[in-house]
Amino acid sequence: MKRLVSASLQNGIISLFFITVLLPVTADAYVKRDLLQKNRDVTLVKNVLVPAEQWVPYPAYQDRSGWDRFLGNYKKEFIGNGDAMLNYQWKVVKATDYLEYSRSGSRVIMEGPFNENITAIVRLFMAELAEGKGRYLDQLANGVFSTCEMTSWALSAHLSLQTSKQLFPDHREQVIDLMAGDLGSLFSWIYYYFHNEFRKLNPLLEMRLKQELENRILTPYMTTDHLWWMALRYKPGDLVNNWNPWCNFNVLQTFALIEKDPEKLAQAVYRTMTSVDQFINYTNEDGACEEGPSYWGHAAGKLYDYLQLLYDMTGGKISLFNEPVIKNMGEYISRAYVGNGWVVNFADASARLSPDARLIYRYGKAVGSGEMMELAALLQSNEKEPHVPWEGRDIYRLFQSLRMDKEIAGSKPLQSAPAYTWYPQTEVCFMRDNKVFFAAKGGHNNESHNHNDIGSFNLYFGNTPVMIDAGVGTYTRKTFGPERYSIWTMQSAYHNVPEINGHNQRNGAKYKATEARFDPGTKTFSLNLANAYPADAGVQSWKRTYRLNKGSLDIEDRFRLSKPGQKNRIHFLCYGTVTSGDNGKLMIRQGNIRSLLRYDDRIFDVTVDTVKLDDTRLSNVWGPEIYRITLIEKKPAASGQYRYSIRRMED
Repeated sequence: MKRLVSASLQNGIISLFFITVLLPVTADAYVKRDLLQKNRDVTLVKNVLVPAEQWVPYPAYQDRSGWDRFLGNYKKEFIGNGDAMLNYQWKVVKATDYLEYSRSGSRVIMEGPFNENITAIVRLFMAELAEGKGRYLDQLANGVFSTCEMTSWALSAHLSLQTSKQLFPDHREQVIDLMAGDLGSLFSWIYYYFHNEFRKLNPLLEMRLKQELENRILTPYMTTDHLWWMALRYKPGDLVNNWNPWCNFNVLQTFALIEKDPEKLAQAVYRTMTSVDQFINYTNEDGACEEGPSYWGHAAGKLYDYLQLLYDMTGGKISLFNEPVIKNMGEYISRAYVGNGWVVNFADASARLSPDARLIYRYGKAVGSGEMMELAALLQSNEKEPHVPWEGRDIYRLFQSLRMDKEIAGSKPLQSAPAYTWYPQTEVCFMRDNKVFFAAKGGHNNESHNHNDIGSFNLYFGNTPVMIDAGVGTYTRKTFGPERYSIWTMQSAYHNVPEINGHNQRNGAKYKATEARFDPGTKTFSLNLANAYPADAGVQSWKRTYRLNKGSLDIEDRFRLSKPGQKNRIHFLCYGTVTSGDNGKLMIRQGNIRSLLRYDDRIFDVTVDTVKLDDTRLSNVWGPEIYRITLIEKKPAASGQYRYSIRRMED
């Protein structure tokens, strides 16, 4: 791909006389950088690996004073959480729980009891490390044993990874998905700390745990390359998303803590490097997370954890922390964070997020990003009271968070992201102007967790959302199946884009933006939407321009159609009640924030629809309903120009 952007532009530091930049985009942004493999082979990896006893920075189980210092004021809470699990009744994931995914599309039936068991295991594990008296070992052994008895550690929704493609555990094959990988790393830490104690309970318990880790993680990873997330058979157009660093990070931990043969360990580590390189290759140089901020912790965040672990395992001899793309990936979260828990939420991301302050801080420290470290300190300072870090089943991230806790508290809390950030390859633009936050996107309609949303935008006044992306509802089989775009949240008709000549945008890599430009001097983002629509729409050109202008947002559409037939419709999805006024005015009210949308009522009629939110994943963000404003062209035209503006009403 042709790169026409300077490093300063990428970082949002642009002089006001900088020329408008035009950057083409392709559906496949893959660039074969191979940063991890570069000038490295298995022999080099073997020579730089250090024993686990040297790279693991946490206290030994018997080091009681070390754990007291490490856990600090959290010790009692960890013990209390473990006490609550001493009488926990381990749940069985039944055959019908797996079958439910095929029958109704529900993932929750199977995942619910599984997750409850794993949460209990984590709490018992941490309580025993905190107290060190053996009180939790029997119950922890119960949890480990019951989990080892399961046919598969993969979730029902992911069992299509099996060669049989049956959405039911296949006793003939072990596959590594997100859950199996998480359990591999979790149980590796349990083995690392408690294999001697398990041996004392019964030698077969220790042997069983290690054997399951070998059978479910180590052997499958080294003997197969067909799992899509490994991307070892990558070909242009393939998707490489957060699964890649997430699963590889878990696999790396498991090998690092379990494999004692130096040759086998080096082979495995290098294989993870080969796989993770595919994710870095797939990621645009600008570092934007096409899956959105709520996936950042699983995409860039897991990549950082992987790179940090690899750095530690090799005594710092293998490091990518000076690579610009790695820093850009990290700073995406500090740029996409609006404030007060709100974030930019294109694709399946949620607009509400409690970012992991400790992860952001660690990442920022590794790549030398002051804005990430300051945001992390701000996020942590906003916590009403200190609480135990909770990283789910990710023990490495929990341990690392505990290491950084006091250091974050001593850092300067500040949101210091630049006034604008342009992601030229991903075609995403962020602008901030006097308590206004604006984000818009181009790209294509085959991005990971894609919605048909080319040209859509988010608009915030005073950290309050006004024009929004609804996000995604509770995941079901339909969410990631062939019926995905029958879901309203995925359709362009429920995004802030036009419906042209009776047609909405289509999904697929060929449906994309063209002529995407960002001009910092005029605070303008523009793009051509024509190719986002099917040929039947007859769109020769649809140039949309956004301009941030002294606290208001001006929008202009210039279009040409080959054969107008149906009336164009301009959609705006908004958060807040809508009331009509005279002369092309609509008032949008959310709490104390009042906004005014102005349009030309000589050209448009208007409708306002109430969109009821009966899915808790959506209503937990927006409440029971949101609203869709639709401007309806009064008379179809072959060409024309529309203008709209949105500004905050001052009291």
